[in-house]
Order: sequence, then structure tokens, then C-alpha cells
Amino acid sequence: MNKAIEVALFLHLLGVAVWIGGMIFAHFCLRPAIADLSPQLRLPLWESVFARFFNWVAASVLVILLTGGFLLTQFGGTHAALPLHAMTGLGIVMMLIFGHIRFGVFPKIRRAVQSQNWPDGARAVGTIRRLVLVNIVLGVVTVGAAVLSRGF
Repeated sequence: MNKAIEVALFLHLLGVAVWIGGMIFAHFCLRPAIADLSPQLRLPLWESVFARFFNWVAASVLVILLTGGFLLTQFGGTHAALPLHAMTGLGIVMMLIFGHIRFGVFPKIRRAVQSQNWPDGARAVGTIRRLVLVNIVLGVVTVGAAVLSRGF
């Protein structure tokens, strides 16, 4: 394996670790830990956490797209093994879900916090929770596809 592929693979895996690891932390650790807080405390906290985390995810998505595209070309492009195409497709679906969360749902939380409309904010957080869970599952399946591709 040449150095460019090794660097791209490292950056790709780092981006995946930040994204999936952050989602797992938020969903399984932070969410239960703050569940007993009042909406007046919980929703501004979520807004602040998401604002920071979504910047990290956006950077990760950019790195994953660039390195993934490079790696796919290095491993056969359109003739690459099926697990690589599955990984690509799943990754694109995950990115689209993230885009919907970031640009469609997150602004609703921001507006709800600014107007102190706690029920609307709670609904938006619930939507993000469900979509993040979908992305966690897709992320685990994608990692599985990556591992399976090693045998091809």
C-alpha cells in the first residue's frame, strides 16, 4: 500500500470515528444524563452541543467524502468490490440524513430556544434523536461493509 492510500485511509477512519463516536456519545451517554433537566435547561444545552458537534461532523463529512472518493478510485472505481460500493451508498445516505438534521431540524431547535417554545424544541430534539439512531445503525453497517471489503 502506498503512502497516499495509507494517509487517506487514516484520515477517512478518523473522520468516521469522530462522527460515529460522537453520535454514540450523544445518544447513549449525554441524552440519558440530561433527561431529568427541565426543558428550559435541557434545550439550550442541546442547542449548544449540536452547534459544536455539527461543525465537527461537517468537517468529518468533508474528509470522508474526499478520502473515500480517492480510495474508491484506488481500489477499482466502478469495478471495485461490492462492499466498497455498499459503503459508498450507505455513507451518502448518512450524509444526506446529516444534512437534513443540520439544515432542516437544527434551526427549529435554535428558533424554539430563542422564543422559549419548549414543546417545539422538544419535538425537534426528538426528531434528531430518531435520525441519529438511524445514522448510528447505518454507520455500524457501513463499518461492517468496510471490514467485509478487506477479503475482496
